[in-house]
Amino acid sequence: MQFFILIVASIFTVSWLILLSRTAKKDWLAALNAKVFDNRISINKLYKKDKQVGERLLGYKNLPPYIMGILSAFSGGNSQKKIKKLEREIAELQNGNLKSLNVLLLPGYVLQREFESIGKGNIHKIIFTKCFELYGRKNATEKTKQVLAKLLSFPLLGLACVFAFGAIFMGATDVSTGLIIIGLGASIILVLGYAIFDELSSSVMKRRTAISKQFPNVVSKLALLVTSGMIMDRAWKQTAFSRETELYQEMRMTSEELDNLVSPEVAYGNFINRCNTKETAKLATAIMQNLSKGNAEIGRLLKDMAREAWQERRHTAKRDAEKANSRLMIPTMLLFLAILIMLMVPIAMSFSGI
Repeated sequence: MQFFILIVASIFTVSWLILLSRTAKKDWLAALNAKVFDNRISINKLYKKDKQVGERLLGYKNLPPYIMGILSAFSGGNSQKKIKKLEREIAELQNGNLKSLNVLLLPGYVLQREFESIGKGNIHKIIFTKCFELYGRKNATEKTKQVLAKLLSFPLLGLACVFAFGAIFMGATDVSTGLIIIGLGASIILVLGYAIFDELSSSVMKRRTAISKQFPNVVSKLALLVTSGMIMDRAWKQTAFSRETELYQEMRMTSEELDNLVSPEVAYGNFINRCNTKETAKLATAIMQNLSKGNAEIGRLLKDMAREAWQERRHTAKRDAEKANSRLMIPTMLLFLAILIMLMVPIAMSFSGI
């Protein structure tokens, strides 16, 4: 049994090393582009975090400078060192210094390139759809390759390590212990692999939820601007640049496409695909169908849409409150049981003493 396990571990290890040795320039470039994009996302998040902290600290601007510095440090409002490090990594990668790339992912890129059923299969399409929502058409391809590379390369290398450790434990203890190690290790690898995919799905769902919550404010502002006489394109642009959250950023991308002479059908179609919620699809479709009918018609539609959106928002808030109440029942019952035990134990002890 131990010899068989060693053979399996060797097969996994050799397969992973062969794939690593077949890494081509195309694979390095794909990994490089994905890493650069990840760093830029991290930089944008750090800038956004610093801005939010700065806005909160404005309420304490009358405090002494050293206290403001302490508050800023504890609230994590100064990320310049991290930002400079990430920018330095980007510059090094663009200059051909690839030391910050994760070499462990490269076999996954090779598998996608050499096997079309993997690189263009159903799993690839599902991941691409989610990446398109999160990162846009321009970066969806590279991010899809990166996620799929993680799902392919990490389990292959992990199984090699698991079978190797299983064989070692078989030799050191007994066969059953080695099989338990292999079973547990394989289960952990499966869970971690699913976690990579689930994290992507969770990010998509969070983004859709955030867009749905922002929608009533957006459509109300559009209705106000259009009914006051502003043309639709200008109202869209003014609304898009009024905030920095997800839906406003998507509207900003659509506004930039329109400024670059992209047809409204294509621009609003891309907006529908990026947001992928029923509310935004209804809004963009209504705008496309009524562009030639003037502000009066579009204004009425936007008002009706705003009214429906706020009603749906209230219903959603009620449902969320009911869910929160049901979730609070478990800790409340546990707390009740703990208090009951604290009261009953001394009583029981006093009776036993009698």
